[in-house]
Amino acid sequence: MFVIQVSGRVLYALKQGLRDYLRAPFMGLFFAHIYVVGGWLIYLFLFVTDQIWYAIPITLGFPLLGPFLAVGLYKVSRRLEIGEGWRRNDIFGVIWRQKDRQLPSISWVIIVYFLFWSFFAHMLFALFLGPSALTNVTSSYAYLLAPEGLLMLFVGTLAGAGFALVLFSLTVIALPLLLDKELDFVTAMLTSFAVVRRNPGVMIFWGLIIAGLTFLGMLPFLLGLFLVLPVLGHASWHIYRRALTPLD
Repeated sequence: MFVIQVSGRVLYALKQGLRDYLRAPFMGLFFAHIYVVGGWLIYLFLFVTDQIWYAIPITLGFPLLGPFLAVGLYKVSRRLEIGEGWRRNDIFGVIWRQKDRQLPSISWVIIVYFLFWSFFAHMLFALFLGPSALTNVTSSYAYLLAPEGLLMLFVGTLAGAGFALVLFSLTVIALPLLLDKELDFVTAMLTSFAVVRRNPGVMIFWGLIIAGLTFLGMLPFLLGLFLVLPVLGHASWHIYRRALTPLD
């Protein structure tokens, strides 16, 4: 059982996240580089295959995968919080052992959700642009600036925000909770949703900070994520710790 005690001290959590990053910079840089290199490979593939327009939905959906990649950072923050020393092999060992727990299940939920969002974006493109959807928009961005294109971008942005809000609500607390406690992923996701529902102002503000800093971190060439992702990952652990207090 848990009692929900979310505080509005989001900035405090960010400061704690920066502190943890500075205390364990190698781990932060390691997990961030997976995100950055993965992003480079995705954009390179889109460029080579002349599907660069896909960069729009992928850029909007990219932050959805951040919490999944930050699981290792949660473990580092947990060790630092209780005053335990940490070593790289210990952290990697803990992450490896998660394959036998509930994290893989919720990870598949996140990945499938992301793929569905990409499919939905493609469907919107075809729906709004009609025959022009057969045209390579990378050679003529005028299609996106036409009334139908602008409407597509508007609807797509609203839909993307809705997708992001639902997934954020289901995972923001669930991922660190599954690392911290032995329970099933459905219960963890419902608990996360309950936290957001009872504290919409604080949690939506936190979600906006995650989205805003992640988008800023993508500039230039995703290099800012080497700082943003570790700090947000560690800070997410501290948000979790302030959100759920086990009942003794």
